Amino acid sequence: MAGGAFVSEGGGGGRSYEGGVTGFVIVTCVVAAMGGLLFGYDLGISGGVTSMEEFLSKFFPQVERQMEKARHDTAYCKFDNQMLQLFTSSLYLAALVASFVASVITRKYGRKVSMFTGGVAFLIGALFNAFAMNIAMLIIGRLLLGVGVGFANQSTPVYLSEMAPAKIRGALNIGFQMAITVGILVANLINYGTSKMAQHGWRVSLGLAAVPAVVMVIGSFVLPDTPNSMLERGKYEEAKQMLKKIRGAENVDHEFQDLCDACEAAKKVEYPWRNIKKSKYRPALIFCSAIPFFQQITGINVIMFYAPVLFKTLGFGDDASLMSAVITGVVNMLSTFVSIYAADRYGRRLLFLEGGIQMFICQLLVGSFIGARFGTTGTGTLTPATADWILAFICVYVAGFAWSWGPLGWLVPSEICPLEIRPAGQAINVSVNMFFTFLIGQFFLTMLCHMKFGLFYFFASMVAIMTVFIYFLLPETKGVPIEEMGRVWKQHWFWKKYIPDDAVIGGHDDAKPV
Repeated sequence: MAGGAFVSEGGGGGRSYEGGVTGFVIVTCVVAAMGGLLFGYDLGISGGVTSMEEFLSKFFPQVERQMEKARHDTAYCKFDNQMLQLFTSSLYLAALVASFVASVITRKYGRKVSMFTGGVAFLIGALFNAFAMNIAMLIIGRLLLGVGVGFANQSTPVYLSEMAPAKIRGALNIGFQMAITVGILVANLINYGTSKMAQHGWRVSLGLAAVPAVVMVIGSFVLPDTPNSMLERGKYEEAKQMLKKIRGAENVDHEFQDLCDACEAAKKVEYPWRNIKKSKYRPALIFCSAIPFFQQITGINVIMFYAPVLFKTLGFGDDASLMSAVITGVVNMLSTFVSIYAADRYGRRLLFLEGGIQMFICQLLVGSFIGARFGTTGTGTLTPATADWILAFICVYVAGFAWSWGPLGWLVPSEICPLEIRPAGQAINVSVNMFFTFLIGQFFLTMLCHMKFGLFYFFASMVAIMTVFIYFLLPETKGVPIEEMGRVWKQHWFWKKYIPDDAVIGGHDDAKPV
């Protein structure tokens, strides 16, 4: 087929290694995935806080004046304020820079050190925000949170991909996305509760970010290092013992040899940032750049960042806007279970394509409903029925993202890079993700003010483009050991011209493109 799907004779995606799924590796991956709580909590908390009147009156009084003016003017521009958007977006600019530093630390000192650094930075940032007395303290706190997110998002998906057996790598890696969705939901619930407090509710919301940070710091101490990371630092015997432990088998010679071969090849690569531009790494470079770009251009963080603000813009009351955000958070978390079940059974491509179609339809419908009620002037009101329909289609949209582009946007880039360029590839993935997250966070409310309901049509068109991109260019990576991913590219109708024959090493040539 044109999309270059990949199947393997015998039902596997490459060499079959000894051992199975052990309780040790599952517990280890669950603990590591808690790093996603940092990212998720922040995604969920900022939108609720920026819709709280006490917070706005203390730090952004001009926004309150805009909201009053919008009662008689256009509803689309209620929250259009660059400084307010900078409070949300500054975190992701810091995460972009931090991800490059984290890639060096991850390679030299291991995944655990990066996870620990991320947790400490996030903890300090949470305390800055909780005790903020002015905008400067808020922004400094957000920047420190960004450093934490950059380190955690760079190291955790790589850690999960390296620890998990190939046949359940998707399910365990998606645990990271599950932790993100749990963080978002918990943040939404906390915002709903703290909004009832007479004062300082926003301080409680921002300060509780310290909890997932402490979890991350403790986890980084108790988790073992991955065999790949040990090999990178010359700890061969320790790496083999750890591989035996996580696979639950004594005979791991074949897998260990493949890991050693990959490590030796990686050590010959002195400059991973220069090497990732080589022809044989072209598919990894393209997907580590394109997938995070497309993940953000779906418009999902419009919902994750600004759900309460968006619902207030559309005329929902204070309680209704926060509760609607809680509802979308519940849908987001529950839908992620679909990807945990399906990613290793039905493959990545099917989820990408179905999720894309679902999101495309919902964006068109939400834009049409908003356009019908508010037009281009931004004057109008929502009937209860229309409000319910908009909320329903946003939930269906969130569900589509939660079982496709949400988890797979982190899983696929982390599993397609060979060891010698893996830190660089993951750094590109995180930095591109953070850069476009920053742009969405900084300019969405301004875009809504100027593009009005047409903004949702813009996101729908982007979803259509990225779905076509996946259909034609992404091969299936389900069940393929990371060290043998070169075979997948070599047998793809488009990417094979970039992969030299000597780049495909190890394994059995028993797979065929269809």
